[in-house]
Amino acid sequence: MIRGGSYCRGPFKRTMDLLVSFSALVLLAPVFLLLALVLLAVSGPPILFVQERVGLDGRAFRLLKFRTMCREASGGLPLTGSGDRRITPIGRLLRASKMDELPQLVNVLRGEMSLVGPRPELPRYVAHYTAQQRRVLEARPGLTDPASVHFLDEEALLGAVPEERREKLYLDTILPKKLQMNLEYIDRAGVGSDVALVLQTIRVVLRGARGRRYGRVFR
Repeated sequence: MIRGGSYCRGPFKRTMDLLVSFSALVLLAPVFLLLALVLLAVSGPPILFVQERVGLDGRAFRLLKFRTMCREASGGLPLTGSGDRRITPIGRLLRASKMDELPQLVNVLRGEMSLVGPRPELPRYVAHYTAQQRRVLEARPGLTDPASVHFLDEEALLGAVPEERREKLYLDTILPKKLQMNLEYIDRAGVGSDVALVLQTIRVVLRGARGRRYGRVFR
């Protein structure tokens, strides 16, 4: 069985991404329509938030999300903490349930993302990667990864510090830990680990974030 980087870039993983993303988009079409109508009624257009991220081999692509911030929220840090006033009430619900990420199934279908893989970062943060950390760009970015599960309640962690310190906390502490976890994922990736990670992601999202897991980050 192929594992590691060869699996991440191989045809089997890509075929599974195509089948699952297409099926999910068909099955979830009513949910997409309902969410679109609710967002239009509550916060107006646009429905989608589009942002440039860095993907496979360092290529930029346009990541899709349901819009969770007010239309005037064009300034400020791209990092959000709990209590961020830019987030709309409906946006908080979407973020808590991770339903704002559903449009990324389109990114998966296009081949820009995978179901499982390192979450794609903004160019401004990729610029801080070391040569070793840039190995995460050798795998297609994903909807979920081990760091997504570990940092499920990242907004609460960032919201616990003043806004002027959030980016430093992210760059110095959170991002290196995420990259380390994702490099370890790439080295041992396989079908079994991907299925387990998807199930684990669903379980922790349904169960709710557990803030106490962050104690390990600062050791």
